[in-house]
Amino acid sequence: MSMESSIILNIYSILILAVIFFHAIKLFEKDSLQDKLFMSILYVTAFMLFLDILSRLDGNSSAFYPVLNRTGNFLVFLLSPVIPSLWVAYVHFQVFHDSKRIKRLTLPLGIVNAVNAASMVFSLGKGRFYYIDSDNIYHRGPLFMVPVFITFTLLFAAFMLIFVNRKKTGSKKFLSLAVLTFVPFVSIFLQIKFYGSSIILNSIVLSTLVVFLNIQSQSMYTDHLTGVNNRKKLDAYLEKKVSLCTEGKSFSAILIDINDFKQINDTFGHQTGDIALETAVKLLKTCLRTGDFIARFGGDEFCIILDITDMNELEAVVSRINNRLEEYNKSGSSTFRLEFSMGFAVYDCTSHKNAAEFLERIDQLMYEDKLAYKTKTAQIRV
Repeated sequence: MSMESSIILNIYSILILAVIFFHAIKLFEKDSLQDKLFMSILYVTAFMLFLDILSRLDGNSSAFYPVLNRTGNFLVFLLSPVIPSLWVAYVHFQVFHDSKRIKRLTLPLGIVNAVNAASMVFSLGKGRFYYIDSDNIYHRGPLFMVPVFITFTLLFAAFMLIFVNRKKTGSKKFLSLAVLTFVPFVSIFLQIKFYGSSIILNSIVLSTLVVFLNIQSQSMYTDHLTGVNNRKKLDAYLEKKVSLCTEGKSFSAILIDINDFKQINDTFGHQTGDIALETAVKLLKTCLRTGDFIARFGGDEFCIILDITDMNELEAVVSRINNRLEEYNKSGSSTFRLEFSMGFAVYDCTSHKNAAEFLERIDQLMYEDKLAYKTKTAQIRV
């Protein structure tokens, strides 16, 4: 690949990253570790593409080119494990959704990058890594394979993490994360086999685009802990259902609150509290059809929207949820009990209530159910 072709390809890749960045920044949440990792990948990849442009300068056209060439080459290989390290952390978070696990990865990933940096410093100026002869021909030295091996190992680790936990991530996310590692794998082999080819960074840009379209853009409307829709998606979806409602085509909703959730957190810890939320979602899903909408309303509350217009049919769904909940508690499969308070109603389009007013109505019904639960619990204790 000629110098001009490489530079043009890198410029196009940087432009693609710029487009991703301006779209991603609209979705970015400052407290989201997933978003921070993804934005870091964008920054580092763009910077390395710039360095790669410098490394392509052949040294004949200007007296500055040899300095820029050597500096670019050195920094590209010095930083080469950084992007796959970020990918490992990103994949790890996609699988486990645990920021503490990511913090524990910091030390081993830091050591890996330090080993690469030490090999680069050791080879500096001695031709052990690469050298350019008097005819301006680039030659690989004996230590050239160190960053390549580290990069390959990190990508393989990310792929195995995805593959082993593919059931946790779901098919769509699994395929997107698999592309994330597979495409750079292929480009590494091509770069080793064909002299002068340098497409690893460009392949990472392609992987980044796939991940952005299939994971990052979707996460804007997804609750990271439970995997269901979040409040933002709920508000938009409910407003759409209200606007499309007619007398012959209405819908219904169920607002659910986990009773004594604070007690679960206080007794067993917040990690068990998170498990309780995830368990509640799994139980609810077993009572719903594939196309039914479920969202985390906030905290320990969830909202289900159904294409049901008959109150008897809606009450049957609520009864199914209660029966499933009772089965779960009798099974003794966990250290905590789950109890729900629910408010539910069929939307009456003749009332002309907006989405917020309808939510307020079922929230009031849920509060009445919760009050009845507390009264019943108090009587049992007495």
